[in-house]
Amino acid sequence: MDAVSIFPEGYVCSRVMGMVVEVSVGIHPWERHPQRPNKLAIDVEMFVPTQVAAQGIVDYDPVRNLVRGWAGRGHVEFLETLAEEVMAQCFAEPRVAAARVRVTKLQIFAEAEGAGIEVFRRRP
Repeated sequence: MDAVSIFPEGYVCSRVMGMVVEVSVGIHPWERHPQRPNKLAIDVEMFVPTQVAAQGIVDYDPVRNLVRGWAGRGHVEFLETLAEEVMAQCFAEPRVAAARVRVTKLQIFAEAEGAGIEVFRRRP
């Protein structure tokens, strides 16, 4: 979904792109080895309507701190679990009207730069 269609009056997007963290994640047996976590890239976009953004910046440090805290955590089955954690952190900021979170496994397939998921959600 295009952000312009969601916010015809305009928006400001706070971004954190390409955060890299190693996490034990996946459903395959070879992904469950605690000594070989998956290298993930996390991209986050938080959309704030222009008139609301005029009230001040949206701090992306809480999102960054959450992702940094994943290093060394226990095994996670699904990338969606991680994306939902980030999404919840985005919406902890009351001015965020919509958010997009991408979680990509960077070294999962030899023939691809990565494989992963993307979640886009508007505040209910």
